[in-house]
Amino acid sequence: MSEKKHKRREFIFTASYALGAVGIGATVWPLIDQMNPDASVKALASTEVDISNVEKGKSITVLWRGKPVFIKRRTDEEISEARNVKIDELKHPEKDEDRAKNPEWLVMLGVCTHLGCVPLGDKGEYGGWFCPCHGSHYDTSGRIRKGPAPTNMEIPKYEFLNNNTIKIG
Repeated sequence: MSEKKHKRREFIFTASYALGAVGIGATVWPLIDQMNPDASVKALASTEVDISNVEKGKSITVLWRGKPVFIKRRTDEEISEARNVKIDELKHPEKDEDRAKNPEWLVMLGVCTHLGCVPLGDKGEYGGWFCPCHGSHYDTSGRIRKGPAPTNMEIPKYEFLNNNTIKIG
């Protein structure tokens, strides 16, 4: 076989492989791309909450990523109570200072860490939250104090944009 025919054959093989790879890529890309979140889900990645009307001792619940988020404006008594707990008495030791960026405001996911129920506010033996499904008691900092829940209620990523607005996510 001549050198010219051999080089032509190599070129045809290379071109065929390249065209096949482009065809496979063009076919597979839409299948992979459809697994990305759509615009409505991306919009839920963060939410801004107006907290200007929340009085001391009251809380509000907002939805973020399909989950309830409890935002509580704590009284001085609740803050003091949360900070005076002995850390070694806690099932999941965590300081109140590490859970609340601003002591007056507690922001946490409103989901019981036992089986995912939504606890009731201002209930239970510790004045915080109580999950009636299986009896988990949380204190005024959202820390598990009694019951089957293994960990404290989760603190989402959040920041204060100003005195009246919190951005969650």
